[in-house]
Amino acid sequence: MERVLAELVTGLRAIGHEVTVIARTCELPASAGVVFHRVPGPGRPFLVAYPWFIVAGSLAVWRWRRGVVQATGAIVLNRVDVIAVHYCHQVGPANPSRSTRLFSWHIKAVRLVKRTAERICYRANRSATFVCVSEGVADEMREHYPQLAGRVITIHNGVDTEAFAPGVRTDEARALRLTLGIAEQRLVAVFVGSEWERKGLQVLIEALALAPDWDLVVAGDGDRPRYEGLAASLGVAQAVRWLGLTRDVQLVYGLADAFVLASSYETFSLVTYEAAASGLPILGTAVSGVRELIRDGQNGFLIAREPRMIAERLERLAAEPALRARMGRAARQSALAFSWQKMVAEHHELYSRLSVAQKT
Repeated sequence: MERVLAELVTGLRAIGHEVTVIARTCELPASAGVVFHRVPGPGRPFLVAYPWFIVAGSLAVWRWRRGVVQATGAIVLNRVDVIAVHYCHQVGPANPSRSTRLFSWHIKAVRLVKRTAERICYRANRSATFVCVSEGVADEMREHYPQLAGRVITIHNGVDTEAFAPGVRTDEARALRLTLGIAEQRLVAVFVGSEWERKGLQVLIEALALAPDWDLVVAGDGDRPRYEGLAASLGVAQAVRWLGLTRDVQLVYGLADAFVLASSYETFSLVTYEAAASGLPILGTAVSGVRELIRDGQNGFLIAREPRMIAERLERLAAEPALRARMGRAARQSALAFSWQKMVAEHHELYSRLSVAQKT
C-alpha cells in the first residue's frame, strides 16, 4: 500500500499537481517537491497507534487541508472528498502472524477496532467517492455499505512494468540462485508474501511433495519453524529455500520459472502483478485482483487450494517448456495494462472532476 501511495503522489506531482502529504512518516526524496506534514505519534502497537492517529490525523487535516482531500481507508474523522479503499474490514480476514493465544486475542481486538472505525468513518463521508483497488473490493463495499454503492468506483493499483520485466538484473538473479544452492536443471516456483496461512503456503509445500521437478523459494516472513517442520515431514525440506524479508524481490522473480499464490483472500495482490510483469506464468486462486489478471490456460492457471491440482499444473509446465514460455509472455502483456501511469491518469481525471464540482 505504501508503494502505491508513493507512486500516486510522485506521479501526480510529475503532471503538475501540488501535493501535500499528511502522515506519520513519508519516505520520499526532497526532490519530489511534495509538502509533508508529520503527524507525531507511536507506530506500534496498533491498538494504541491507530486511535492516536485518527485523532491527531483529523486535527492535522483540519489545520492543513486544501483542494481535494483523499484519505487512505478509515484513518480520519473529517469529511474528505476521496477515500481509497485497499481493504474492506467488514469482510476481509485478519490473521495472526503467529499461532499463539496472545496473537489470536490481539488480532480479534484489532479486527473489532478496524471494523468499528471503518463504519464510523464511512458513515461520516457519505458524499465522498470511494476508490477501490479492484472490482472485488468494490463488490464488497457495495454489499456491506449499500448506501454508498452509487459512490463506489474502481481504479486498479499499478505495477512498475520497467523495474519488473523479463531479463531485469539477470546476472544477479543467477548469482542468487547459486547462493541458494539450486541446481541448474531444477525448475523454481516462487511464493512472495507474509501471512502464510492465508496465502496458502502449507498447500504449496504439500503440492511440492507431488511435483518432483520443482523447488520452492519462499520470500516473506511467517512462522518458519512450523513450515520447515511440514516440509521435513513430507520429505521436501531440501526443495524449499527460505529468503525471509527482502527488498530485492525482482531477483526472486528473476530466478523463477513460475509464480504460485494459493491465497484464500486478497484485495489486489501486487506481487502477482509484479510476477506477471516479470514474465512468469501465474498460478493463483480466483481472489480479488488476481481473477482480473489471470486468463486460465493463457497467461497462467486459476487454481484451488488443493495440493494435487497445484502439483498437476506445475508438472504440466515442467513437461511443456513452450507452454511455460508462452504463458510468461502472455502474463507480461496482461500486466502492461496495469501501469503506474494509467493509475495516476485515472486519479487525475477523478480529481479534476471533483475540483470543478468544488468551484461550482
